[in-house]
Amino acid sequence: MPMSKVVLLTGGSSGIGLQTALALRDAGCTVYEMSRRPSEQEGIFHLSGDVTREDTIRQAVEAVIEKEGRIDILVNNAGFGISGAVEFTEPEEARKQMEVNFFGMVNLCHAVLPHMRAAGQGRIVNLSSVAAPIAIPFQTFYSASKAAINAYTQALVNEVRPYGVTACAVMPGDIRTGFTAAREKQIRGDDIYGGRIARSVAKMEHDEETGMEPSKAGAYIAKLALKRNVKPLYAIRIDYKFFVMLSRLLPAKLLSWLVYQLYAK
Repeated sequence: MPMSKVVLLTGGSSGIGLQTALALRDAGCTVYEMSRRPSEQEGIFHLSGDVTREDTIRQAVEAVIEKEGRIDILVNNAGFGISGAVEFTEPEEARKQMEVNFFGMVNLCHAVLPHMRAAGQGRIVNLSSVAAPIAIPFQTFYSASKAAINAYTQALVNEVRPYGVTACAVMPGDIRTGFTAAREKQIRGDDIYGGRIARSVAKMEHDEETGMEPSKAGAYIAKLALKRNVKPLYAIRIDYKFFVMLSRLLPAKLLSWLVYQLYAK
């Protein structure tokens, strides 16, 4: 009988992360979930940690290695969103967005990769977004953080290929989770921008609140985590796969005009 896969997943106390953890547990994996908030789920081991703090990351990784001897799968899910106009977003707010969404993933990979390379195997799944290939106005820094994850993942794939380690980035679209309520909204300058900031964010939040069930996204991500072979980038759901394909095929000017019509008028 094959050994149970050992999983370390970040941001698994709610939303997509929780549903992914549950799906991996139900698939027979030994799942360790690291997050700042306490979380009690049957069959899932909670580790207290913050993806922006290397000391807590090191402690979490060492705890899993000491108990299990290896980490087979790393799922980098932790993240949040900010919104607002570039002109009125303070650089410190933008840095915080990148620190959690992008460098949080970097920190975990930095801690886990040596163990995977030494073991000659491993799978890294990074949570990106359809907002990476299709950048959303007034969510510029969120889009930039996810685009950075895509670029990082595609480069990482070829760095670790000789060592039996594989990686992919998953791009969900609109998912019905607490992410929407947790978004740090900033409407400074909305009067100057003619109400366009508030309208854009309201449309995005409506799409999220009527979006995909997080359990379906979690099941998809878990399936990829356990898949024998993966490609570097995946979009979730057929319509988002189509939008991502359009972003590659359409002239940049036409794509930009379409995004303007949807999210910036």
